[in-house]
Amino acid sequence: MTTTPSDALAEQARTLGLWGLIARWEEVRNEPWLEQVITIESAERARRSLERRLRSSRIGRFKPMADFDFAWPTKIDREQLDDLFTLSWLAAATNVVIVGPNGVGKTMIARNLAHQALLRGASTRVLTASELLNDLAAQDSSRAFQCRLRHWVRPGLLVIDELGYLSYDNRHADLLFEVVSARYGIKPIVLTTNKAFADWDEVFPNATSVVTLVDRLVHNSEILKIEGPSYRLKEAKEREARKAAERAARRRAK
Repeated sequence: MTTTPSDALAEQARTLGLWGLIARWEEVRNEPWLEQVITIESAERARRSLERRLRSSRIGRFKPMADFDFAWPTKIDREQLDDLFTLSWLAAATNVVIVGPNGVGKTMIARNLAHQALLRGASTRVLTASELLNDLAAQDSSRAFQCRLRHWVRPGLLVIDELGYLSYDNRHADLLFEVVSARYGIKPIVLTTNKAFADWDEVFPNATSVVTLVDRLVHNSEILKIEGPSYRLKEAKEREARKAAERAARRRAK
């Protein structure tokens, strides 16, 4: 059966919930303004949806990937990074783990991936490992914990930033394992860490679940490794050099 332009517009109107138009479709189906009205409504719904998802994601401010200096890291797989921005891992529920020392752009990459996922229509939530684990640890009953766990399983993409900057007790390792397990094979996680997996026992000292946690996290994952000195430190030194030059110029002008 051939779908006519009017049939396609009717389907769009149903999707948008424009039931007044649908109820009187035979009257309006040939009106010249109909397609424009549906196009405007569809675009406005998409805009409001993106705004809502951006607010709820708490993605915050971030530099675009156009500002990433690929010449700075001593090691980064540019082809792998480009593949990550195709977002093929999103539908496959493949985790992305970004590993590298402080200041090499892990958070920048993670937030850009989150933003692209939002633009593709995925619900997204961005937070630090400390925020996630402290939130779960604060629940005072099994029922409250399960409710909160479902909250962190709900987003289409969960970004957990800065794992490894602080150490946690055994319970926190179990809590992270709960989140990873609940999302496993269903919805992906993007996680950034400054610790190699072999050093996660420094993050969760004496926790028996660390090996199992790492195994579950990386079993279905893309691991992007970055090596190099801190770009933030480079920028700080450059700022200080500029300020020193400006002060010297002012002194000479006196």
